[in-house]
Amino acid sequence: MPPTDSGLEQVRRAYAERLRVAARLRSDALVEALAHVPRERFLGPGPWQVVDRVTPAGLRYSATPDADPKHVYADVLIAIDAGRGLNNGQPSGLSSWIDSLELRAGERVIHIGCGTGYYTAILAEIVGRSGRVVGVDIDPQLAQRAQENLSYLDQVRVIGSDDIRFEPGGADAVFVNAGATHPLPQWVDALDLGGRLLIPLTASKGPEGFGSGGMFLIRRTRAGFSAACVSGVAIYPCVGVRDSDLNLELWRLRGTENRVHSFRRDRHERDATCWLHTRYGCLSTLTLPMTPSV
Repeated sequence: MPPTDSGLEQVRRAYAERLRVAARLRSDALVEALAHVPRERFLGPGPWQVVDRVTPAGLRYSATPDADPKHVYADVLIAIDAGRGLNNGQPSGLSSWIDSLELRAGERVIHIGCGTGYYTAILAEIVGRSGRVVGVDIDPQLAQRAQENLSYLDQVRVIGSDDIRFEPGGADAVFVNAGATHPLPQWVDALDLGGRLLIPLTASKGPEGFGSGGMFLIRRTRAGFSAACVSGVAIYPCVGVRDSDLNLELWRLRGTENRVHSFRRDRHERDATCWLHTRYGCLSTLTLPMTPSV
């Protein structure tokens, strides 16, 4: 277990309760995880660079007054690598997305784009010691930091992979924490019945740039795959999972994400019900038939 401090515990608890309200969190287990996991452990030594403004030229940072960990318990982006615009994500946004996964104790989760591991630790606390979490990051330095940071959690394994063909294995939930233009087939294949894939599909001015779009939740049911946009998103790109043509199409589709109701994997010709028709699968406006269970 990481070292504890009674004063910081109170700061973390207040932070978690603020996020409960700000992000309208339903999961008590998620709030408990936010109150328990030490965010500073995953950021490196302070003072820390905090995003205080988003400008057309990019993100602007300012330093915390000192290295007191209390400064990281705010709903702010904090730099992991300011030069690349790579940050520990905004807690209210990440928490609301994790909440939408409806995780339960004992479930198996794959976290794609785990960075230095803070939100991977949150996932691990929710599923508990009976669960399993695999964190994956394409950046070997980030993966190494995540492995060290998460070493106190027996239920977590970290993989540094630059191969988009990485086969994650069976899962109850897959959380992709970087902007893609399409879901990879192996991410969908990994889902057991009732499994959920949470993925940001984003468009950017350049196909590999920082982008915006919709955060989609795809769920495997007996009738097929349901899909819905759970929120908007602006996020760092998922390297190797961006298609230049799909990027342009997603740019054109901005603002219409709520039309999506299902994800089709059957082969079919593009028609008016296809929101984003790709060789990887089709996000569709069709609604799945009702079934008595998942």
